[in-house]
Order: sequence, then C-alpha cells, then structure tokens
Amino acid sequence: MKSVITTTISAADAAGRYPSTSDLQSVQGNIQRAAARLEAAEKLGSNHEAVVREAGDACFSKYGYLKTPGEAGENQEKISKCYRDIDHYMRLINYTLVVGGTGPLDEWGIAGAREVYRTLNLPSAAYVASFVFTRDRLCVPRDMSAQAGVEFSSALDYLINSLS
Repeated sequence: MKSVITTTISAADAAGRYPSTSDLQSVQGNIQRAAARLEAAEKLGSNHEAVVREAGDACFSKYGYLKTPGEAGENQEKISKCYRDIDHYMRLINYTLVVGGTGPLDEWGIAGAREVYRTLNLPSAAYVASFVFTRDRLCVPRDMSAQAGVEFSSALDYLINSLS
C-alpha cells in the first residue's frame, strides 16, 4: 500500500540511492502529522454512520431528481447502494488517514471509478456533493482538533478532486 514512507523508499531504491535529506524531511513531516491523522481516523470511525447518513441525505437533497424513475436512486435498493458507496469511500478516507498516504483511495476507490459511474449511469457529481458537504460541515473543535480537521479535509479534498 502506498504511503509517504513506502513511496520515498521505493523512489530511492529505484534510483539506487539512499533517501535524500529532503526525502527524510518529507517522511519526518508525515510522522509529525500522524497523531492528528489518527485522531481524525478515530473520530470518523466512531461516527461513520452519522457522517455517511448526513452525506447521503445532502446528496439526495441537492440532486432530488435522482429519485425519479430511471435514475440512480429510483428505489430503496438503489438508494441503499448509494449510501453503501459513500460508506465505502469514508472507509477509504479512514484508511488513508491511518496510512498517511493516498494509497487506499488510489488503489481501491479512484482507479476506474469515473468509468464505472459512467457505465452504470451513476453521476459522480452526486458523490462529490456528498463529500463536499462532509468537508464543509466539519466544525473545529466540535468534531476534532484543528490539525485533525486539516488532515481530514485534505483527504476529502483529494477524493473530491479525483472524482471531479
């Protein structure tokens, strides 16, 4: 799984060199932010049901047409699948926070996602709206510390930009 540490070591190994000072500074910065990332991961993990529900509700509120016949949320089964997908992405964000790199999102959530959504006639904009809502709803210090909020928002921004 890709993280700052594995990426740094892989790049140095591929070049047949030891990690440079800047490589090690990057790893050190990643390690220094670990406590904040783990706090964000813990808060997300302990509140994931509410986060997913609010994100999905915001999506269907913004894109009400999705519940019409022939659309992605035309029945309860399809609506449940949308919430399931949002939950899947939130789990990947959680994993990304734990790992300290985008590997989980890149490997399990982003690669090919747009093509799948197009093929299944699922609007990626609706998913993006749910993640934007989650990012914008975050309240520091109510939900987590300021640094944990930065880490969580950064992971959401990465996902939003990747699906946009």
